[in-house]
Amino acid sequence: MSLPQLFEKKRVISFELFPPKTPDGEQSLYQHVGKLMEFSPDFVTCTYGAGGSTRGKTLEIIDHVKKQFNIPVASHLTLVGSTIDDLRSYLERACAQSVDYIVALRGDPPQGDTEFKPSPGGYRYANELVDLIRAEFNDLGVIVAGYPEKHREAPSLEVDLENLKRKVDAGADAVVTQLFYDNTDFFRFRDLCEKNGIRIPIVPGLLPVTSLKQIKRITTLCGAKLPPTFVQNLEDRPDEADQLEIGIQQAIEQTQQLIDNGVAGLHFYVLNRSVATSRILEAVELS
Repeated sequence: MSLPQLFEKKRVISFELFPPKTPDGEQSLYQHVGKLMEFSPDFVTCTYGAGGSTRGKTLEIIDHVKKQFNIPVASHLTLVGSTIDDLRSYLERACAQSVDYIVALRGDPPQGDTEFKPSPGGYRYANELVDLIRAEFNDLGVIVAGYPEKHREAPSLEVDLENLKRKVDAGADAVVTQLFYDNTDFFRFRDLCEKNGIRIPIVPGLLPVTSLKQIKRITTLCGAKLPPTFVQNLEDRPDEADQLEIGIQQAIEQTQQLIDNGVAGLHFYVLNRSVATSRILEAVELS
């Protein structure tokens, strides 16, 4: 089913994985995915390592997930370290393996670099990748990234929205956002998208907090902010089990408010685990 058809029918639920580094990690991943299948997700996505270091493994993971669980799958694809021919070759392989959708991203600069620099013979912007997919691989659905608090490299939210509009105009089917913890930021972003003529589904990306140390590291890297009261609650309860409970309760409240305000879908960054996301989906009213 195409992404536009999928979003016309229902509120979409999706999960994001990453390639494990060990065989034991891979087996654990499939066990957790099996538990997440109890919630009838609409598709599963998989990232890959910095600079495309696990691209082949990404395709292996989603091929396994698709065959074992009979579910649509999406592969991330970035411009980092790739010529146009490299991108075309990956897309050809993805199509041969019956990948359904591509999450089309520019990608972060390699470690040690302060700004993104295109590879010789490569693209500079994600909208160019969307153009390539639409011109040569039009059967693939295309998801692009949005940033409720703006991309950390963008000089302003307005400029960031202009960049998003270019990706949408190139033919993206849906936007999945970076993680955030204040729904006010998402609702403002969604309204601004509408005002700027971005009228494809805007799906909130959600990362349940299971550890204060971990989420501080993640938000520092991506530029998302944590509500001070939430941080204080976590700091007051340093025990890992307590922090897990606090994070899950916060995520339940955040997710339910998003549902109540008519979001097109829910995309969970599950970090290859199922416990937190399962607890959230068991607790909220999805209908």
